[in-house]
Amino acid sequence: MTTEEMMFFNSKLQSLELYEELSGKILERFPGTEVQVHKSQITFKARYGYAFVSLRKIKGSPPVFITLSFGLGYRLDSERIAIAVEPYPQRWTHHVIIADKSQIDEELMSWLKQAYEFALAK
Repeated sequence: MTTEEMMFFNSKLQSLELYEELSGKILERFPGTEVQVHKSQITFKARYGYAFVSLRKIKGSPPVFITLSFGLGYRLDSERIAIAVEPYPQRWTHHVIIADKSQIDEELMSWLKQAYEFALAK
C-alpha cells in the first residue's frame, strides 16, 4: 500500500482496514491493475477504471464503511446494491457500501471480475 492510499483515509482511519482487504483481493485477482489515488476516490484501472473506492456517504451508511463503485453494461439487481445509475446508455454504475470484511466475498468479487472484463472490452 502506498503512502497516498494511506493518506486518503487520514480522516477515516477505521475504514482503512476494509480498504486493505478489498485492495489486496483486487490486486491478487486482476492482473495489470493500476491504482490511482485522487482527491475523492481511489481508482482501480485495467485499460479503464473498473472499481472505485470512496468515503462517499450514502443514505444509511454506518459510521465505519467504504463505498465501492463499479461499472457494468447492465443493471445488477441485488439488495447489496445501494444505488445503480445509468449515466450513459448500457453503462451502469453500481454503488455498494462495505462495512465489514465479510462483505468482501465471492459474490462481490464476481461483480468486480465482470467490471474488470467490461473495462478491458471497451
